[in-house]
Amino acid sequence: MLNSNNHNPDVLNCLANLSNDEVFTPPQMVNQILDLLPKEIWSDKNVKFLDPVCKSGVFLREIAKRLDTGLEKTIPDKQARINHIFKNQLFGIAITELTSLLSRRSVYCSKTANGKYSVCEVFNDPQGNIRYDQVNHSWENGKCFFCGASLQEYDRGVELCTVPDRSRKKRG
Repeated sequence: MLNSNNHNPDVLNCLANLSNDEVFTPPQMVNQILDLLPKEIWSDKNVKFLDPVCKSGVFLREIAKRLDTGLEKTIPDKQARINHIFKNQLFGIAITELTSLLSRRSVYCSKTANGKYSVCEVFNDPQGNIRYDQVNHSWENGKCFFCGASLQEYDRGVELCTVPDRSRKKRG
């Protein structure tokens, strides 16, 4: 029998309560943080937002909601407003391929920014403004040339990886 109270939880609230290596910020906390920003920011069509560690896309999703309301007078056409917000104001860098897909699904309502079901109609590439690129370390003298990570601490063995890559070879 179906429950008659029609409880429909926000999937991002559910994710925030999962226990794993990644910490997902609950939507309620995101909104408390966004409430600290000046109110006039939501009606500024030139302001840009970057989430440098996208996991669920909740920050960008909640920012988009506020901009959508705040820019109604400036950009009255709903689709033009959505296109403007997603193309020109919201940017994210995902930390894994999975979180990039989750973030795009939360923000664009589609796993690809240019997909059939995406709420934004102006992207030509599937990543949109939520980027993820697999970048490998470049080791020199036991440290990564780019980020400074220690090879000794980073190379902890396949058995300690969350998702083992059986093709990974021991670095020397």
